[in-house]
Amino acid sequence: QVQLEESGGGWVQTGGSLRLSCVVSGHMVSNYPIGWFRQVPGKEREFVAAIRWSGGNTYYADSVVGRFTISKDKNTVYLEMNSLRPEDTAVYYCAVGNRGIVYTSQNSYGYWGQGTQVTVSS
Repeated sequence: QVQLEESGGGWVQTGGSLRLSCVVSGHMVSNYPIGWFRQVPGKEREFVAAIRWSGGNTYYADSVVGRFTISKDKNTVYLEMNSLRPEDTAVYYCAVGNRGIVYTSQNSYGYWGQGTQVTVSS
């Protein structure tokens, strides 16, 4: 079993920054990716970024390249979000990719945190 707990969400104005944290506990495998996804009401959950549990390779959605950075320190995965825009408003989830190899697909992820709300005002 794996448990994930997100924190760091909040309210920020356009152009501001937030850092989300995801603490991972339980049995992890080195090549599992840890992904960040986001969801707004009425829409599909959307891939944001991912990193291997062993570190190294990172992956980003086109919409966040150059603005968001995913990183990992011990058992915590971070999502540094800069130059935030109103369209970044969503509930952000971290997840463990233990079900597949397509990092951008939520179907590859079997463990999910409870989510943290990010609101960007214009």
